[in-house]
Amino acid sequence: MSTKLFQDFRLKDVALRNRVAVAPMCQYSSENGFLNDWHFVHLGSRAVGGAGLVIVEATAVAPEGRISPADSGIYLDEHVAGMNRVANFVQQHGAIAGIQIAHAGRKASSNKPWEGDDHIPIDRGGWDLMAPSPIAFGGTLPRVPVEMSIDDIARVQNDFVTAAKRSLEAGFQWLELHFAHGYLAHEFYSPITNHRTDQYGGSFDNRIRFIMETLTAVRKVWPERLPLTARLSVTDWIEGGVTIEESIELTKRMRDAGLDLLDVSQGFITPDISKIPWGPGFMVPLAGRIRKETELPVAVGWMITDPKQAEQAVHDGHADLVMLARELLRDPYWPYHAALELGDEKASTLLPPQYARAVKAR
Repeated sequence: MSTKLFQDFRLKDVALRNRVAVAPMCQYSSENGFLNDWHFVHLGSRAVGGAGLVIVEATAVAPEGRISPADSGIYLDEHVAGMNRVANFVQQHGAIAGIQIAHAGRKASSNKPWEGDDHIPIDRGGWDLMAPSPIAFGGTLPRVPVEMSIDDIARVQNDFVTAAKRSLEAGFQWLELHFAHGYLAHEFYSPITNHRTDQYGGSFDNRIRFIMETLTAVRKVWPERLPLTARLSVTDWIEGGVTIEESIELTKRMRDAGLDLLDVSQGFITPDISKIPWGPGFMVPLAGRIRKETELPVAVGWMITDPKQAEQAVHDGHADLVMLARELLRDPYWPYHAALELGDEKASTLLPPQYARAVKAR
């Protein structure tokens, strides 16, 4: 039989072999932004496991935009070669290689999660923080960022443009802009973190200006034939924060400016996540609403673990792609096993010949 989850998905000139995408997952394993053998194996094994799309983790567009000193980066020309090695391997094994480019804003200069996940002091290798407004994130990240000047904003936007050019040179066919999870672009978007009184703050039109200008600038250098996507926190789950209604309007404007797909995400503008309605596939209905009201393709993740659950999200028209993270850490071959469980005839095609000759699809 054939399932929706394992149907091809075409966006612009790019064709995915199925609707299973490897979400960008920070590995905190780089040195000065360079990918290494850990990333090669981590990302390559998910391509070998049958995913249709593999996206490199949040990759900093500038050194100060790293979440931690161990983040992936694309702020040097020298980063391109390592990225190209990963992109080539992923695509040799049937998946499309994508990259997410990002700036961490006030959540930068942090230790690795397993080393405290707290701000690194300047005298211990940390760096100055920047954000739309001088408001600390809180919790384990108490440092107050410097409010960005207009020149700072222009420089960071140019960093995104340069990063997009390097991503293309590295061989990626899918680009995602990180506008979510309390990082810089989201900090401009949310009223909780943006208290500016100039053209980048206050009204909805002003708060989305950074996002719209960045998207427009990147679209000019990213080829029309290749997908340009964005991950957006479509709700803050906090009173006075970003709402789903605002995000639907923003998505329509991004669509008109050249966005090809929205990766629907949520939250993390503050340490308070108590109002998030955690549960299996809890973001799927919101993604479906955005897809219906904007007529833009969407991807969705968050607590999607079961093959039937993923199939239902695509089959019912809530999403075009399913983004998996933790479940693919548990099982890099989840796409293959999911196809078997769903009885999809493509199961036997998802493994490379080195494995397929020994592992027979049921």
